[in-house]
Amino acid sequence: MPAPIEFWFEFGSNYSYLALMRIEEEARRAQVPLHWKPFLLGPILRELGWQSSPFVDQKEKGEYVWRDMARRAARYRLPFRRPSDFPRRAVLPMRVALLGSAQPWMGEFCRRVMLRNWAQDAAIDNDDCVLAALAGLVADPSAILFQARQEQARDALRAQTAEARRLGIFGAPTFMVAGEMFWGDDRLEDALDHARSLG
Repeated sequence: MPAPIEFWFEFGSNYSYLALMRIEEEARRAQVPLHWKPFLLGPILRELGWQSSPFVDQKEKGEYVWRDMARRAARYRLPFRRPSDFPRRAVLPMRVALLGSAQPWMGEFCRRVMLRNWAQDAAIDNDDCVLAALAGLVADPSAILFQARQEQARDALRAQTAEARRLGIFGAPTFMVAGEMFWGDDRLEDALDHARSLG
């Protein structure tokens, strides 16, 4: 059996959007087990010396990235609208994602949140977004939202972010396969190939 792929991602990360929208299907096609690993990228970037996203702090890189995003989204046939707020705060849906990381509804929940941010240019760090993204996926969306607002969920996301830092993760998306790191949306296929080679 192929080695599992760990998918470290953030809802506020533009390249995470491109990877997240296709990773579940690509992993299924490759018969590679998928482990969802939501984490907060902001604290890691600040620890590395960035005040915000490098795409904000470095103007030339930022302008390139938005053009690149439009091209890559078109390649994957994904809707894309440059967000009016970037990087967009996503703490609450990230906590929900961590709560649901081993649940069957995880992929669809995450895709709904990503589309709201990257295709609809709408805020995602609020109750309405979370409830709408959970609608029809779980029996009681309000119960999941309540859990996400508890101290335990906050601490769990902080611990997950600390684990990302411990692993040497410096950006999103990052794919980890048996300790081997692959960084960036365009490395998804390489990560899956590596996972299959270990089977």
